[in-house]
Amino acid sequence: MSKIDIGIAQADREAVAHGLKKLLADSYTLYLQTHNFHWNVTGPQFRELHLMFEEHYTELAVAVDDIAERIRTLGIAAPGTYKAFAELSAIEEVEGVPEASEMVRLLTHAHEQVVKTSREALKLAQQADDESSAALISDRMRVHEKTAWMLRAMVQ
Repeated sequence: MSKIDIGIAQADREAVAHGLKKLLADSYTLYLQTHNFHWNVTGPQFRELHLMFEEHYTELAVAVDDIAERIRTLGIAAPGTYKAFAELSAIEEVEGVPEASEMVRLLTHAHEQVVKTSREALKLAQQADDESSAALISDRMRVHEKTAWMLRAMVQ
């Protein structure tokens, strides 16, 4: 591969990529959790939650691709295994099938965690003067903040 010369030092690209790897792992874990809940939700809010969870995991599927491609743009290999995601993610895996209200609570906390992970990755991108990564991360943060707000509103 030829030398990457995009105005960001190698050490900075590696630091930003590491933050993005954590964001990718959290996003993929949330994607999987949301898809699982989509398949398994039951109860009086079935239709509403089933459709909402589908909207969320569909949006996340695009997001994980965008994040992984940004990591590759920085010249770093993107993680792509469950093992790697489990090691990098701050979102805990859910065992079994919780009740619908618990699914909403768990997803709310998971989206909030992605926001916190995004904030850490954003600091790294800003320090590296990496506007492209910062824009991607900021956009992701906004989506997860809004989604967490909407999920919280469902249980109040």
